[in-house]
Amino acid sequence: MSISQFVLLALIGLLAGIAGGMFGIGGAVLVVPMLVFILGYDQLTAQGTTLAMLLPPIGILATLHYYKAGHVKFYPAFILALFFIVGGYFGAQIVTVVNQAITRKIFAIIMILLALKLLFK
Repeated sequence: MSISQFVLLALIGLLAGIAGGMFGIGGAVLVVPMLVFILGYDQLTAQGTTLAMLLPPIGILATLHYYKAGHVKFYPAFILALFFIVGGYFGAQIVTVVNQAITRKIFAIIMILLALKLLFK
């Protein structure tokens, strides 16, 4: 890995961490597109790398801050995490057999719909 790739990955990770701490987003919304468009990863490698990135940190320091401010509900978070694990497993099973071009288009449509919802809500 070159120094420039390291710096780009560090900046992408930092930006995703800031966005995650501020808005609860980061992985799919920011990191996947950046890995595809800036570093030239294919869609599945960008998704898999992003999931691997999320394993250790999952916003532990941001969560601690939100908890101290009284904004964390642990039981719903546990349920979400449990089913995120299950959904992640099945999602990975499905996406690895679907054409990457179709995956990218579905991903783009989801992002457009989310952006429109946020814009007009």
